[in-house]
Amino acid sequence: MPNSKSNRESTRSSYVDVGQQQLARVYARALLGAAEEAGVADAVAEELASLVTDVLDPSPQFEELLASRLLDHEDKVGILDRTLGDRASPTVLNFLKVLSRHDRLDCLRTICRVTQTLYDEMRGRTAVQVSTATPIDESQVSQLTAALRAMLGGDPRLELVTEPDLIGGVVLRVGDTVYDGSVATQLQRARRQMISRSIHEIQSGRDRFSSPEGD
Repeated sequence: MPNSKSNRESTRSSYVDVGQQQLARVYARALLGAAEEAGVADAVAEELASLVTDVLDPSPQFEELLASRLLDHEDKVGILDRTLGDRASPTVLNFLKVLSRHDRLDCLRTICRVTQTLYDEMRGRTAVQVSTATPIDESQVSQLTAALRAMLGGDPRLELVTEPDLIGGVVLRVGDTVYDGSVATQLQRARRQMISRSIHEIQSGRDRFSSPEGD
């Protein structure tokens, strides 16, 4: 099932802290390794994804509270038990408490994202961010998924992002590779080419005007 989020939310998570990313991979690998051994990796990955979309995204104050340096470990454990104790699985709740004990709850969102990426790799899936000017319907999602499956040779997991500035078309991000087919980008490219041609023509004309042969 593809994920969907607004341009604002996408921008909020676009900055990448390399050190935090590396740290997140350590915790994500440890969590997935333990979850896979216990036979609950699928459930844990789904639960962490839900933690971001259903808890952190709509409740930024809660995320800031968990990341706060003003609260000690015991305070945060109490908050986790009261807010997530009856909603989170023991595996995930204990993992959050481990993060609290090591003062790493400020990395929670990054850890959840990296965990999802590693989980997809374990299951032979490829994460694809799909940016469009307007939301696309289920039929378009199905067609795009089929096309990406044929192109990538794997099982794509779509993350849908709406960006009105695209004007039209679609932008696909697969890892570090971006496939940009938006109308906005095509217009920008045409504009740059037109400006470049104009500058070249002006420069050529000035060179002809200033050359001895033109006297």
